[in-house]
Amino acid sequence: MSTSTPEDTAGRVEVAERIRAAILAGDFAPGQRLVEAELCEMFNTTRGTVRSVLIDLSHEGIVERIANRGARVRAVSLDEAIAITEVRMVVEGLCAAKAAERITDAEIAELRELGRRMQDAVRAGEVMTYSQLNSTLHDRIRDIGAQPVAAEVLVRLRARNVRHAFRLALRPGRPQVSLPEHLAIIDELCARSPDGAERAVRRHLLSVVEALRMLA
Repeated sequence: MSTSTPEDTAGRVEVAERIRAAILAGDFAPGQRLVEAELCEMFNTTRGTVRSVLIDLSHEGIVERIANRGARVRAVSLDEAIAITEVRMVVEGLCAAKAAERITDAEIAELRELGRRMQDAVRAGEVMTYSQLNSTLHDRIRDIGAQPVAAEVLVRLRARNVRHAFRLALRPGRPQVSLPEHLAIIDELCARSPDGAERAVRRHLLSVVEALRMLA
């Protein structure tokens, strides 16, 4: 019989979210060892909690545990990255459709401003700023869509794919390709068109798949 308390469970969920976010942000690189003692200090938690979280993240395909060697951030192959993006086309398309149905006037203004900032970053050649704004847009689509099951799937998929996302972000000319695609997504969301928003997201992620194939 489990002796864990609701507080233990909440703490484990919080630590898992923070480690997942750190991987997504690139703070932990693919292949990097995840040392339990260091994670305990970093997240102010117990070794038992860290060990449980690493097991959970290994089930998500984000972390891999190696016998007698501990855990490390799992490196995803290019073929798997493409497969992940193909799944994202479906799930994120659903989130975009839901977001177009639910979006408020304030959120429309927010997305318009986000689009302007993305344009400014591309004009200024600020690749990493544009990449961060790109992630923010996808996060906001997920949040506005308010589809928690789809949102959970997307968070896990994006964390697995972070290395290839950074590779694409740094590819010369990629922002100039993806910016119009993102602006089209924003336009469809602001027009409150579920079908249009879903199509725009799928077109964008199909473009990502094609760009990933060119990395081979």
